[in-house]
Amino acid sequence: MGSVLAFTDDAVLPASLVFDALRELGNGASDKCEPQIITQVSSLGQLPQGTSSINIVFALCRSIEILSEQLLKETSRVLKPGGTILVYKTSETDKTTSVLERKLLLSGFLEAQALQTKSSELCSGVKAKLPSWKIGSSFALKKPSKTLPKLQIDDDSDLIDEDSLLTEEDLKKPQPVVADDCEVGSTRKACKNCTCGRAEAEQKVEKLQSTVDLSSFQSACGSCGLGDAFRCATCPYKGLPPFKPGEKVAFSSNFLAADI
Repeated sequence: MGSVLAFTDDAVLPASLVFDALRELGNGASDKCEPQIITQVSSLGQLPQGTSSINIVFALCRSIEILSEQLLKETSRVLKPGGTILVYKTSETDKTTSVLERKLLLSGFLEAQALQTKSSELCSGVKAKLPSWKIGSSFALKKPSKTLPKLQIDDDSDLIDEDSLLTEEDLKKPQPVVADDCEVGSTRKACKNCTCGRAEAEQKVEKLQSTVDLSSFQSACGSCGLGDAFRCATCPYKGLPPFKPGEKVAFSSNFLAADI
């Protein structure tokens, strides 16, 4: 049987507790072993055992605070790769097991799991293992295969013909949009069959004879002379410049010319 290290923060650690825990561990762990026992371990800065010299570490804790980061680091140092750590509590509190599992996992141990004991002096504990590799070990990674995986195509599979998804309307060639005559040239007059409103604008100017007499003008809303921003949607002076009642407004020659 390999070597066993047992430590506690108490002043005394009975060897019988160590053997009880090892017997419950099974696999002949308690046969012909002489555990090395350390008491008041918190007073030590470093465990006296050599690196990778211990197979099993048994820790008996009155409080889980004994398992400091430094002590768990030392435990990892003295354990052999793949070695086992057993942590038992002398008193049970809520969530003790889950806290122990988390502390061991965060310290680099693997396979942390709860343990139940038949001993009346030990409460539930946790068992974990040190990884089987040493710190600084290297592993060769398998190179990925350069060959592409072969695809198996079922000849009996029903494939949809993409052309069958198109309708006659989809196959028609789109017709280009012909520009309106009124959009050609900024000085050209409205066409005969004008539908863009340019003909109506020209007729309005001709009807007003290029000059509007506003001397007898009476506005229903009082805002017609202020400009388009203040005029109603049906205002007859929509598009005309602002004016004052009584003055004549003359239209420039390029009144109908496009701004752009």
